[in-house]
Amino acid sequence: MKNGQKAEEKPVRETGAARNRLLAGLALLGFAGALQAAARLLPGFGEWYASNIYPAIVGVYGRICGIFPFSVVEIALYIGIIWLIWYIVSHIHRPASAASMVIALTGLLAFLYTACCGVNYYRRPFSDYLNLEVRESSVDELYDLCEYLTGKVNETVDNSPYEPFWAVEGRKAMAGLGDSYPQLSGYYPRAKGLLVSRILSVQQLSGIYSPFTVEANYNQEMTAYNIPHTICHELSHLRGFMREDEANFIGYLACIGSENRAFQYSGYLTGWVYAGNALARQDIDRYSRLRKQLDDRAIEDLQANNAFWDRFEGKVAEVSNQMNDVYLKMNSQKDGIQSYGRMVDLMLAYYRGFH
Repeated sequence: MKNGQKAEEKPVRETGAARNRLLAGLALLGFAGALQAAARLLPGFGEWYASNIYPAIVGVYGRICGIFPFSVVEIALYIGIIWLIWYIVSHIHRPASAASMVIALTGLLAFLYTACCGVNYYRRPFSDYLNLEVRESSVDELYDLCEYLTGKVNETVDNSPYEPFWAVEGRKAMAGLGDSYPQLSGYYPRAKGLLVSRILSVQQLSGIYSPFTVEANYNQEMTAYNIPHTICHELSHLRGFMREDEANFIGYLACIGSENRAFQYSGYLTGWVYAGNALARQDIDRYSRLRKQLDDRAIEDLQANNAFWDRFEGKVAEVSNQMNDVYLKMNSQKDGIQSYGRMVDLMLAYYRGFH
């Protein structure tokens, strides 16, 4: 009689646990959907959320994940894939239990993404706080900006190899920028280089923000001059500024305002690449003239950078690029990956305002 009771209790417990997981997953999906709807439909909700709720998430959740010296999301990804495969295989004859787990995890990830990232796409853009005149510019104005950046690149050129302490310098650079712009003030965890940065390289990504762990991650494999700007770019997402063009611009401001020469160089050379590419499309002769004026060490970095990314041209990078384009459009960045080009307009407006 007792043995019969024990045999019946396990299926009952499993059924109850599966039901609870299913309800929890559906509830989290509901919360995520409600937040998305509020951000998209209620004027001012995104700004209120980014200014009042999200900083608390970074201050608590970001600090917890920031304790670890490695990327929590990277390690969680590896462990999670292995565990999920094991769980599905071991529950192959209990599809209801496996399905409930998948729904629960989907709900959790959807909620974390929305709470730590998705809503922030609907806040006011950073450029609104700058009182800058963002407008169409002439080719002459673009050339003047590129000429200025050429001089600053040559003034700060630094071929230092990658140093892990740059992650600490990135926090300092962003904190310093926060002194000038209150919207960027607050707690910053240390940015983390991925242990297996090849994951980003094959997708032609220099960095990525993880909303699931509130972490700024960067690619340690790429040309060193890219790393400081990427660190600051990804950290800007922790202040709720999700637009890629604005994150690029914030990273630029943080780097050129840093006391660290490698960061200054990274900011100016990254800015030169964006503005220079725009100039090349308009006036290749004047672009070529300025490129010849660059310090030989900067030319070497640019050539090394091109050679590095050329290695990863292929289907994986193409699919990643297409997925990124869809992702941006889903979050109301209607220009998709073309929104990266607006960094030049912001740099021109900033240059006009301060020169």
